[in-house]
Amino acid sequence: MLIDLTGKTALVTGSTQGIGAAIATGLARAGARVAVNGRTASTVEEAAERIRSEAPQADVVPLAADVATEDGAAHVTEVLPDLDILVNNLGVFGSRPALEITDAEWRRYFEVNVLAAVRLTRAYLPGMKARSWGRVQYVASDSAIVTPVEMIHYGMTKTALLAVSRGFAKEAAGSGVTVNSVIAGPTHTGGVEDFVYELVDRDLPWPEAQREFMRLHRPQSLLQRLIEPEEIANMVVYLSSPYASATTGGAIRVDGGYVDAILP
Repeated sequence: MLIDLTGKTALVTGSTQGIGAAIATGLARAGARVAVNGRTASTVEEAAERIRSEAPQADVVPLAADVATEDGAAHVTEVLPDLDILVNNLGVFGSRPALEITDAEWRRYFEVNVLAAVRLTRAYLPGMKARSWGRVQYVASDSAIVTPVEMIHYGMTKTALLAVSRGFAKEAAGSGVTVNSVIAGPTHTGGVEDFVYELVDRDLPWPEAQREFMRLHRPQSLLQRLIEPEEIANMVVYLSSPYASATTGGAIRVDGGYVDAILP
């Protein structure tokens, strides 16, 4: 399957590393003009250069802005008034005993993981509908369905994204715009390495630490390993393409079989 996104402009929030960087690279390789986003200009430019090195013909737009704030979102829409593909990837996570999660943490997780995505969708969906083409995606998580006791505030935000995605898909009904969530399973990123070492012995070498984490904390994974970011990106690139025109309002699993259900 040859996916050609030439002529399309995409924004991937939180795309300087991890899953977001892999998605931005995948979209760039498919020919899209891609805006790379993060809060710090130097970090964003470094990420943009990495993408250009992996996809030499890529048209990459470095876009430093904190999209979890109204001012940051306004700056993004000023730089990119029109958008064809919006990938709401930005998210924060971390472990915390349930009864120790403060009001401030609950608010922060909701504002970063949910409200930032809602705000950008609200900004870009009308234009997509007017042009009768667009793709909006939310990077959710297995934690949306299997609430992790060690981070229920994070799980709550990912559950909320499934509802947000389904709701906006209804708003876009019949317009040629598709709206979907991608349910990512336990994925190998730098941030996840830190998280794994919060739960297993820090003296273990990474290959052993990963196996111990999956054995103790994610035993239901059928993949029995962490997913690589590029494996998530492959699904996002497909959903961004014309080939996925009949897939909307869905919660598409790339979870390594972690969620023990036929449907989400």
